Amino acid sequence: MCCNYIKMNYIKQVKLSFCLGVVAVSAAGQGFPDRLQCEHLNSPLGIDNPSPRLSWIMNDSRPGAVQKAYRILVGTDSADVARGKADMWDGRKTVSDKMLSSYLGSLLMPFSKYYWSVHIWDQYDRETASEVASFETGLMEPGQWQGAWISDRHDVHYKPAPYFRKTFTVKRKIKSARAYIAAGGLYELYLNGEKVGDHRLDPAFTRFDRRNIYVAHDVTRYLQQGDNAAGVLLGNGWYNHQSVATWNFDRAPWRARPAFCLDLRITYDDGETEVVGTGADWKTSGGSLVFNSIYTGEHYDARLEQHGWNTPLFDDAKWENATLRAAPSMNIVSQQLYPIRNVEKIQPVTFAKLNDTTYLYDFGKNIAGVTEFRMEGKAGTRIRIKHAEKTDANGFADQSNINVYYYPPDETDPFQTDVYILSGKGEDVFMPKFNYKGFRYVELTSPIAPKHGQLVAFFMYSDVPAVGSLQSSHPLIGKIWQATNNSYLSNLMGYPTDCPQREKNGWTGDGHLAIETALYNFDALTVYEKWLADHRDEQQPNGVLPDIIPTGGWGYGTHNGVDWTSTIAIIPWELYLFYGDDKPLEDCYENIKRYVDYIKRRSPDGLTSWARGDWVPVKSKSSLELTSSCYYYADALILAKTAGIFEIQEDHDQYMALAQKIKDAINNKYLNRETGIYASGTQTELAVPLMWGVVPEELKEKVAQNLAKAVKNENFHPDVGVLGCKALLNALSENGQAETAYLLATQNTFPSWGWWIENNATTLYENWDINATHDISLNHIMFGEIGAWFYKGLAGIYPDETAPGFANIQLKPQFVNNLQDFSATFRSVRGIIESKWQREKDRIRYTIVIPANATADLYLPPHLRVVNATVNNEPVRLKKIADANEYPLQAGNYVMELAAN
Repeated sequence: MCCNYIKMNYIKQVKLSFCLGVVAVSAAGQGFPDRLQCEHLNSPLGIDNPSPRLSWIMNDSRPGAVQKAYRILVGTDSADVARGKADMWDGRKTVSDKMLSSYLGSLLMPFSKYYWSVHIWDQYDRETASEVASFETGLMEPGQWQGAWISDRHDVHYKPAPYFRKTFTVKRKIKSARAYIAAGGLYELYLNGEKVGDHRLDPAFTRFDRRNIYVAHDVTRYLQQGDNAAGVLLGNGWYNHQSVATWNFDRAPWRARPAFCLDLRITYDDGETEVVGTGADWKTSGGSLVFNSIYTGEHYDARLEQHGWNTPLFDDAKWENATLRAAPSMNIVSQQLYPIRNVEKIQPVTFAKLNDTTYLYDFGKNIAGVTEFRMEGKAGTRIRIKHAEKTDANGFADQSNINVYYYPPDETDPFQTDVYILSGKGEDVFMPKFNYKGFRYVELTSPIAPKHGQLVAFFMYSDVPAVGSLQSSHPLIGKIWQATNNSYLSNLMGYPTDCPQREKNGWTGDGHLAIETALYNFDALTVYEKWLADHRDEQQPNGVLPDIIPTGGWGYGTHNGVDWTSTIAIIPWELYLFYGDDKPLEDCYENIKRYVDYIKRRSPDGLTSWARGDWVPVKSKSSLELTSSCYYYADALILAKTAGIFEIQEDHDQYMALAQKIKDAINNKYLNRETGIYASGTQTELAVPLMWGVVPEELKEKVAQNLAKAVKNENFHPDVGVLGCKALLNALSENGQAETAYLLATQNTFPSWGWWIENNATTLYENWDINATHDISLNHIMFGEIGAWFYKGLAGIYPDETAPGFANIQLKPQFVNNLQDFSATFRSVRGIIESKWQREKDRIRYTIVIPANATADLYLPPHLRVVNATVNNEPVRLKKIADANEYPLQAGNYVMELAAN
């Protein structure tokens, strides 16, 4: 049978394909350390951690390749480090296979560049060294700031954005220059008329009155000898929310007029440094950005542009002096995460004239981002650019599914709409600076007829590298996977959100429901570490967390319980499993403990109904107490395991006993041991206890069979909400019901993921019913677990909690009957993992790639046997563990021929 591959062409895969190339080795066939990172970033600036984490991989294609020892060198001279000398830290030869270590050398100084390399020894005790990498420290402590926080003289209700400028002189040749800028709100920094960098919406959103973020920029190339000018434009962001919606950000306790602090640190060739800092001598004025809202849109009057305002020769005599302001908080930390960028430029696929002044652009897929338009016309001509996910029966942009929580006092701030007034001085170009929207369609209202190419869109998100790739003979799998990734990225803006249009909120439930989909597909740890810090900022002393994080106060209600706010435990645990990094668990340990203790106090019998429940099910209603108690169990178990990792024995014993108490309470109340049914037997009530490990071992098969029957009774369709959706496919495929899971995952009739795709979805929806009258965002990630399940339930790639970070890989492939072939590739922190299979007549050709310095346990289905196998093209006899269809494997590229017993 001919295999017709469906290539999942995805924008991030361009980057991934480079990473997945042929593994490089030296001429002697010896591997080497590669992909050096500091704080999980490449050559970062602005490191504030006094003991930054250093990591690498072993680039070695030889079978059985192992790192036996390593040595880290850190110094101030790159040439010395390359020669094996280090004046800051010589870690000496450390016997370990670890590829992640914290800096333990001399005290790191602020504003300093450090070079580092790692030497490794392989299984033959042969040493190789990496190329030299670098990292650069930032301020490291608040006392290093020299600039003052400044703003203009207006209050929170004033709409025009403030512009700031400062001229200064560079007297001699520059060696390097760095800009460190913190803001309450958002900023764009300009030097000599040029925007610095390609970041969007900096700095990331935090609880501003408890933590502020600064960004470090290398600005060496922007400066010149002689006269220079710095310019800063501030946007409201979430700091000064002038639009009114359900979540009360307009009443946030931190709300104030945007402000910022800047230190421009110049280092000259002779080693002398000079700092140009913000102060009352900076000048400020209004300008052409007359309104901006992160939630709704921007209004720009090009007639008010002050050309050259950020250049040295501009006359600022009419500008006022800036006003000094107190810092929003004293906790100012460096932004160490992948920044938001305009990642993909999208041309419209269709362009239609609706009437004499209204035109509709269709960009072919639903995204988060902005549009850019070019137009020439008479001064004062008003252009409206309205963004929507769908159109009405007459072809106009329809926002009825996404504007329901917006409460404008008048019509001056239309939802997801930009307003532009032409300058009359040639072609105007406009793209919003401090806003993004969720949309596929754009309705442009203009008395001037536009052309097809005058409006383009930019897909905008935290630019996390892709680490996952899929191929399959079933076209629907690729389309669902791509839609899932589109929704995930649309909801990653320095923190994970629920939807990019109606809310833009960091809903905790959506965050943990999608965490595995995130980590199998993208290198997103830095974003989640930032979001966990937001959790710590928001947690009340009694342990309670709000539904949305960050929040201006909304979400500390009656339903912000364990099935949503378990993020505080689940996310650091998943980061530990995927990255082998226990710092997120360490940072959150006391927070998890306070959280679990709070639930324990309010639920002394081990059962809790403090929760939101199985949100947006198809039709069934599941027990709130059952599902929420399962999450309580998961939290207690994670806490107990974390205590074990950190050797806190008293806590380990206490919370392991608590977890067992919760498990017993659930089973005693809800499990019918004779029938193997939980509660009323809905798909959610069976799947959630299975996936979270609540079901007694001897009853797992029976409960899984009942779950499979429940799915079959729905003609292999889901009848779950978000909690059941997270569990359903996993509960089936991990308990002997992989065929049922596959049939369910690949349905294309209502209700299913495929039904959305059949109805032209390019993202995941908020509701199974596309004709629902509420909860109908067309870009939600909460049903996105399927994006992780492809890697688990078909390719069988799992982390091993006893050897996290894929030091040992659990391989449990499922060769389902109705799929001709399937391949998943995952770039782990150990290197490339691949699980690929293809049917060839009555046999299966199975290919596995296990990266250097990793091992795997391969679990084959009991009905299959290995006929023959090769590793790196050489025949090999695999050793099978007695009485099990399990094979321990070392690093290498394996090809196996499998046949039925």
